[in-house]
Amino acid sequence: MKRLIQLLILLIPVLSFAQDKPDLIITNGRIIDGTGNSWFRADIAIKGDKIMSVQKGLTSLYPSVKQLDAKNMIVSPGFIDVHAHIEGGIFERPTADNYIYDGVTSVVTGNCGGAADDIGDFFRKLDSMGTSINVATLAGHNTIRRLGMGLDNRKATPEEMKKMEALMQKAMADGAVGLSTGLIYLPGMYSPTQEIVDLAKVAASHGGVYATHMRYEGTKVHEAIDEALTIGREAKIPVQISHFKVTGKNNWGRSSETLGMVEEARKQGYDVTIDQYPYTASSTNLAVRLPDWSLEGGLDSLRVKMKDPVQRKRILDGMKASQKADRQKDYSYAVVANWAPDSTYNGKSITQINVDQGRKKNFLNEANLILDMLAKSNAQMIYHTMSDKDLVYFMKYPFNMPAADGGVSNGKGMPHPRGYGTNARVLAKYVREEKVIGLEEAVRRMTSLPATKFNLKGRGLIHEGMNADILVFDENTIQDMSVYENPHQFTKGIEYILVNGKLVIEQGKHTGVRSGQALKN
Repeated sequence: MKRLIQLLILLIPVLSFAQDKPDLIITNGRIIDGTGNSWFRADIAIKGDKIMSVQKGLTSLYPSVKQLDAKNMIVSPGFIDVHAHIEGGIFERPTADNYIYDGVTSVVTGNCGGAADDIGDFFRKLDSMGTSINVATLAGHNTIRRLGMGLDNRKATPEEMKKMEALMQKAMADGAVGLSTGLIYLPGMYSPTQEIVDLAKVAASHGGVYATHMRYEGTKVHEAIDEALTIGREAKIPVQISHFKVTGKNNWGRSSETLGMVEEARKQGYDVTIDQYPYTASSTNLAVRLPDWSLEGGLDSLRVKMKDPVQRKRILDGMKASQKADRQKDYSYAVVANWAPDSTYNGKSITQINVDQGRKKNFLNEANLILDMLAKSNAQMIYHTMSDKDLVYFMKYPFNMPAADGGVSNGKGMPHPRGYGTNARVLAKYVREEKVIGLEEAVRRMTSLPATKFNLKGRGLIHEGMNADILVFDENTIQDMSVYENPHQFTKGIEYILVNGKLVIEQGKHTGVRSGQALKN
C-alpha cells in the first residue's frame, strides 16, 4: 500500500501535465498583443476556447502538440468592429465572410437606433444557428420608440415613456451592451434630448454604453456633438460617437473644431470616444435627403404626401434648401448602392440616372427622380461628401476605433466597400503606405480599445486566460480589395483566424467553422 501511494504521488505531476496539455501552439510569429506595446516573440498555447499560455519555448515543452507556424507574420487579437448592422444578414449568411476575411472576429450590432425587437430572442437564434463571429448588440432607440409609441412626430406621454423604459430595462437584462440612437432616422428624429437621457440612465444602471448616430453631421454638427455630450453627462454613461465625420463641402476643415469638443470633454473627465470608417463616402438610405417632417408615419405616409401638389412642392423646397446649405448644385455625389425595383440603377449617381432617362441636368429633375424612386421603394445609397484631410485628422486621434458601419454581405448590389475592407484599408493605406499611425497603435484601436469600451470581457488582448480570438497576417501584403466599382472582393493577406480557439480561416480560406459566441452584457 505504501509503495502504491508513493507511485500515485509521483504520477500527480504527469496527470496534471496531461490535463494542461494545449490543443494548439502558434509559433514563430511576432505578437502584437493589443496593448499598443511593441511586438515581441513568443509561442501561444491554446486549450479549448482560451489562451493557455504566452511564453517562449512552449513547442519544446509540448513537442507532440499540433503547431501553427506563423512564419514571422504578425499575430494579433481578432479585430472588434463596434459599429455593425447584421440583424438580418447574419441569419442569411452565418459565416459572415466579408467580416471574417477582414480580420473581424467580434461585432457590436444594433447601431444607429436599429436593433432586434427582442434581444433575448435574437441571442437565442444566434446560439441555435451558430455563427463564425462573436456578436454583441446594443438596444436600438428607434426600435424601442417604434414599439412604445409608433412613428409619430411628438413627445411621448408619461405612460409611453414608462413602456419605453421597461423595454430598455428588458433589453439590458437580456444582454444588450448599451443604447444606440440614430437621430436622422424614423422615429428617433422626433425625440427630445430628455427622452434619450431617461433611456440612457437605464442603460447606465446596467453598466452600458451610449452610442449615437448624431442628429447632424454637417452644418449643425457642433450642436449634435453638444447633445451627445449632454446625454453622457446627465445620464452618467460612457459615450461613443458613431462614424465621426463632417459632411458637405461647406464644412470641410472643421475637424479640429469637432474633435476639439471630444478632447475637451475627456479632459473634463467624461468617457467619450469615437469610431470611423477610412473612406470619404458615407452610406445610408435615400429617404434621408428629404425634410424630417415629410417622413412622419413612414414611407407609406410619404407617398400620400407626394401625391398632393402643395405637399410635394414643400418637400422639394426643403430638399433645395438642404442642398444649398451643403453647397451642392446637384446630386452627383449620391450614388445608388442597391435599389430593388431596377438593378440597372446600382452604381450610378442620381445625376447620371436622370440624364440616362433623357431629362435635363438640373436640381428639380433630379429631386423629382428621388421622389419617384421613393414612391416605389427606398434605396441604399453611397454619398461622396467628405474630405480626406478631415478623415486623416480624425484617424490620428488615439481614442478612435475603425468600424465598417456595414452588414453581412449577400453579394448583391453595389454596396460601400467599407463592408469588406475597413480594417485592411487602415493597415495597408494609413499604416503601411501613408504612415499616419503605427502598426501596434492601429491594432490597439481594433482590439483592446473597443473591447474595453463595450465591456467585452475576455476579448481584445493576447494574454493568458483570454478568449482565443487570434489573427495571423502579413503586414506587408494585407490589402483591402473592395472598391466602389467592384465592391464584392475579400481582403487579402490574412492567413489564419481563430475564433474561440477554432480555425475559421486556414491558409487564407474560410473553413466554414461557426465557433462564434453571443457576447452578453
